[in-house]
Amino acid sequence: MHTTKNYHWRIAGFYFFYYAFVGMFAPYWSLYLKSIHFNAIDIAILMSVSPVMRMIAPNIWGWLADHTGERRRVVQIAAALSAVFYLGVFKATSFWEMFLVLGLMNFFWSASMPLVEATTLSYLGKHTARYGRIRSWGSIGFIVSVVGLGYAFDYIAIAWLLWAGLVCEIGILIFSRQIPPTEVLAHHTDTQPIRQIVLQPRVLALFGACFLMAVAHGPYYTFYSIYLVEHGYAKSAVGGLWALGVTCEIGVFFLMPWLARRFGYTRILLASFSCTILRFMLIGWGVDFLLLLLIAQMLHAVTFGAYHASSVGLVHEFFQGRHQSKGQAMFGSLTYGAGGIVGGLASGPIWQHYGASVLYSCSAGAALLGLLLMWWKLGMANTNSSLR
Repeated sequence: MHTTKNYHWRIAGFYFFYYAFVGMFAPYWSLYLKSIHFNAIDIAILMSVSPVMRMIAPNIWGWLADHTGERRRVVQIAAALSAVFYLGVFKATSFWEMFLVLGLMNFFWSASMPLVEATTLSYLGKHTARYGRIRSWGSIGFIVSVVGLGYAFDYIAIAWLLWAGLVCEIGILIFSRQIPPTEVLAHHTDTQPIRQIVLQPRVLALFGACFLMAVAHGPYYTFYSIYLVEHGYAKSAVGGLWALGVTCEIGVFFLMPWLARRFGYTRILLASFSCTILRFMLIGWGVDFLLLLLIAQMLHAVTFGAYHASSVGLVHEFFQGRHQSKGQAMFGSLTYGAGGIVGGLASGPIWQHYGASVLYSCSAGAALLGLLLMWWKLGMANTNSSLR
């Protein structure tokens, strides 16, 4: 097998363009939908198409990758078909046209990342704590996208967003052909059905808590940009606030090897949930105070960066051998996927009838429930255990 150094830039390139697409989509797609006259309920539904597909598609693709042993080939096929179906956004103007196009595109786009996560962690072998340093290139891609587009949209029409997405799709397609082949090592759990692993109390607690974390973030990804623009912030400022959060996230990714050794994944996750409660209360009630928004965005380092690296690391430890791809896919489906659906769909009616302050208070409440679940099943029993 090639050395880790040989493939760092190839894996990093895939992360860069994949999350550059997220940096295009998450902050600005709702603004684009609003510009073509969709209402809040329509926007909430259309922005929830992506997490719906993240719940359904990765399980299908993860099973196919583990069953065939062709993880890299599956990523390449998914990337190609995602790019093809993305072209439909240039023609879609009605609700059902946009719904269909986003559904097809996301069915293939969402398939790639869990498989690439499994590939990266398998490739790093015993050095999985270094995952954050490779994943940080995804954060850099997000920043380039969100800041560049934020400034651009102060001068050009939001419709140019569609072309930015196409560039990202082409980059994903190119680098999908560069990721390394990895060997799936035999493990004693290979003969166990995957449900036997999933039904372990510690795994159920992790999945349940991370589902609630995704619910908490649903309103953030659906309405945060609209929220800021409606309170008088320029689109460049919106992009800057998104980028600030991800810049802090990059710093945490580089610190993760030390943090994981010093505190362990469980303690890091408990801190992440605690900071999420504070962050969404600041967003919900401090939008008119730039300093509070800056603090809230800096907390993204913990509420996403440390959270994501730790949760993915635990999933990699729980699901070994031939269950790796399915484990990462199931984690993405049941947390980012299902949680994103609930959070995104609920955000529309709450936003419309009760306002943003109540909406983001609900986000804080979901994070609180996740914290209690983590502490109940993982924190008290395993803070200093081998879950690190």
